[in-house]
Parts: sequence; C-alpha cells; structure tokens
Amino acid sequence: MSTPSPAMMEAWQWTGTGRPLSRCVVPVPRPGRGEVLVAVRAAGMCHSDVGELDEPSWAENIHKNPITLGHEIAGEVAETGALVTAFAPGDRVAVFPMGATVPGYGRDGGYAAYVVAPALDLLRLPSGLSYALAALATDAGMTSHHAVVKVAGVGPGSRVGIIGLGGLGQIGARLAVLHGAEVHAADVRPEAVELGRGLDVADVVHSAAALEGRDLDTVIDFAGFGATTDSAVRAIRTGGTVVMLGLGAERTSLVTADVIHRKARIVGSSGGTREDIRAVLEHLASGAVTPAVEHLGFEQVPEGIERLREGRVTGRLVVMMPEVPEN
Repeated sequence: MSTPSPAMMEAWQWTGTGRPLSRCVVPVPRPGRGEVLVAVRAAGMCHSDVGELDEPSWAENIHKNPITLGHEIAGEVAETGALVTAFAPGDRVAVFPMGATVPGYGRDGGYAAYVVAPALDLLRLPSGLSYALAALATDAGMTSHHAVVKVAGVGPGSRVGIIGLGGLGQIGARLAVLHGAEVHAADVRPEAVELGRGLDVADVVHSAAALEGRDLDTVIDFAGFGATTDSAVRAIRTGGTVVMLGLGAERTSLVTADVIHRKARIVGSSGGTREDIRAVLEHLASGAVTPAVEHLGFEQVPEGIERLREGRVTGRLVVMMPEVPEN
C-alpha cells in the first residue's frame, strides 16, 4: 500500500506569454486509473521553457492556463492508479515527454513536488543512475540520440561535424564518438570549446565556419543560428547530410548554389522515442556519457530561466527537488 501524499505543494507555473513564472501553492494531483503519481526528484531545464514564456507562437501548444512547466522529469513512484500493475510505490522512473499528454504543455510538468503521468509513459531507471542524469536523458538525451543515431545514421567510419556544444550538442558529440565516428566539433564559446576537448572528439574549433571545406559526411547543427547552417552545408562532402535541430534563429538564408552543387541532403530532427531515452539511460549509467550538469534548488528556477534566456549556461541545468514531508 502506498503512503498518502501531502494535500498541497508548490509549483512554478506559466500564466501567459510575456509574464514571469508564478510560484503557486496548488493541490497535489491524484492519479487516474491508468496513471501514476510521481514524486519529482529532478527536473531538467530546457531552452524551450524560455520559448513558452517569451514567444507568442508557443502559446498555441500550451493547452491549459495556468500550467506547471518542466518536461524533463525523473523521480519515484508515490501512488498508482487502480489499473496500473507494471509499477509500484518506490520504483525509480523517468517520464517520456512526448507521450499521451506532454508535460509542461498538455498537462502539468515537473517544476513541482509531484506530477501525474500515464503509466505507459514511464521508463525504469538503471540501478545507480542519479535522478539528475535521468531527467536530462528524457529530452536533451533523447533528442540528441535521435538526431545522431536515427536521423543522421552515424556509424563506424562516419566523419561528422557537430555545431554547438550546449546541453544537447555535448551529448550528441559523445554519442557520435561512441558509435565509431570521427567527430569535429565547433562552438564560439571558450568554455564550450574546453568542454568539447574532454569528449574524445578529433578536434574542436571556435566557429562553424572553421568546419567549411572538410568534406564531412554529416553535419548536425545543434545551434541553428542561420550562419551556422550555411557553414554546415559548406562543410559536407558532395551528397552529404545536414541535420537541423537547433532553434537559435527563426530563419536561415542558405545559399542556393551551395545546396545544389553539393547535392546536400537537409533534414530536420525533433524529439525522439522511448527507445532513444533507454539507450541514453544505459550510456549514462555506464559512464560512457558524462554531460556537464549544474544542480539548482527549487527556488532558483527563475534564475535558471534567466540564464537560459541570456545564454549563460554551459551544459545542462537540473532542478533538484527536496523530498516533501508526509502529512
């Protein structure tokens, strides 16, 4: 039998575009018949949180107001619905963020002590893996793995460019190395370049333009600042592939002649699957992938948002949730 959870909790909630997050006291949700109540132990912060707060176009993807943000969630099962048999209180789990209802968009997310999720959206954590690493695996890890392995098809002998070594790019670069690729990375930030040197890549350069002319099989643009995609096209071999997933700029101005003469294959990548998350969880648990992570307290969520907005983050920010005392 599960231990009763508290009646109320604090949550950081979105209340509309252009408004700061609100720290609210809300009821602890109750799981439905096929759902699970998860005690949140870690919630990863994502630049899409800034998009939800700042960009009017994001509001059309948000299906309730107010809503608790936070879509990278790991924690412990607290209660289960009547029809749930695969999980029990105390199980360590991560939440698939692209399942039946998307946390932080279609239902309340993880910037709170508890979150409800469909049981079908839960993944068990490998033994010994920290909640912080598990949380970032659900989106940053999933999205990077999907772009590198599923979309780009990186494998032994591939010559790969990685543009941007932020929260996703650092994972993507390491995954490409683990899949046998020769990896050439680029980032304009000195601290990111230094981070990249610890990923076993062939080299790290200070700009995407420095990758031009290298005849790479694939370039994966985790930055997406317009000019970076232009450089990606100039960096591939004839018939090579550019994978776009960074959203640094709304538009890019590709040079038509470059695309045509290089016979460039340009594809977009977004999100991923449960299988992507499982693969990343195993890499994290084994120590093969060791991303730079900074822990924040619950009260520091607005600070984290501001740092993401200003580009003052190296690696990934993860909010660590305190355990809530029982009533």
